[in-house]
Amino acid sequence: MTKLTKIAALSSVAATLFASAAIAQTVAFLMPDQASTRYEEHDWPGFKTAMHALCPDCKLIYQNGNADVALQQQQFNSVIAQGAEVIVLDPVDSSAAAALVQIAKSQGVKVIAYDRPIPDYPADFYVSFDNEGIGYAIAQSLVEQLKQSGVPEGAGVLQINGSPTDAAAGLIRDGIDRALDASPYVTLSEFDTPDWAPPKAQEWTAGQITRFGDKITGIVAANDGTGGGAIAALKAAGVNPLPPVTGNDATIAALQLIIAGDQYNTISKPSEIVAAAAAEVAVTLLNGDTPKAEMSLYNTPSQLFVPAVVTQANIKQEIFDAGIQSPSAVCTAEYATACAKLGITP
Repeated sequence: MTKLTKIAALSSVAATLFASAAIAQTVAFLMPDQASTRYEEHDWPGFKTAMHALCPDCKLIYQNGNADVALQQQQFNSVIAQGAEVIVLDPVDSSAAAALVQIAKSQGVKVIAYDRPIPDYPADFYVSFDNEGIGYAIAQSLVEQLKQSGVPEGAGVLQINGSPTDAAAGLIRDGIDRALDASPYVTLSEFDTPDWAPPKAQEWTAGQITRFGDKITGIVAANDGTGGGAIAALKAAGVNPLPPVTGNDATIAALQLIIAGDQYNTISKPSEIVAAAAAEVAVTLLNGDTPKAEMSLYNTPSQLFVPAVVTQANIKQEIFDAGIQSPSAVCTAEYATACAKLGITP
């Protein structure tokens, strides 16, 4: 082979590689915070696995906004500069995210709202669990427990909502309100938890214990982190027995609290389900097709999944028999005896 032939061959290979790189499609996955472990442990791994199966050659970018609106905006602009054609966005601030969607659309970039909706400007698609349904389910479950336990009408409950900048938290709150408003019980006090931070929920609950004492017969907390904060405050105050406390997300810590009898319920919503759905929508958009929507929410075509409420009564079936978690991960030494009583064994 002559030198010129070799150069031509190398140029041809380089051109082929360049063409391959040029057609590689980029998808960004931007999550809102690290206060909940779900994004690092479930959402991103689930999305990555689904994308690798659906689009092996796609380039994936993952960023976490760490509850910082400005940081997430920088990340959003950065992934566009890196060639992202589709951005899956779980916003730190649902209102501020409207401007990000506008920026993306002006540059032909598709945006999938993930978990938290973007009410003020329609994204290309919205994928989530039914957040309003979640709020109603956890609160109604607690109401039914109070009734079965003989708690009299007019008794008081506390309500701990999620972040005031999270539209999904607002939907969860609406569901909680719907259940409690129709119940025979009274909401003693209500709190919007900044950034969903468990320490903030714990601090607020401690103040309410001082204020209301044994008038608190139940606590509706919007997720496991805030519920865990409330339980920590109750224990620190020496409350015994604990009133039933709700949760949402089925974190390992919450499952352990339920098994131990400290937390009443949570919501089993494997994030991988929504992550896989987001991946399917992303690939559909990359292909220039229109994703199938089940409904419209905030003028955005949407797909919502209905989750299951988990209590001690069904935790074995919903979590362990279903393979959501393994006994070895949850039933550590401290909880082994309680797990065995519920038939949960390695």
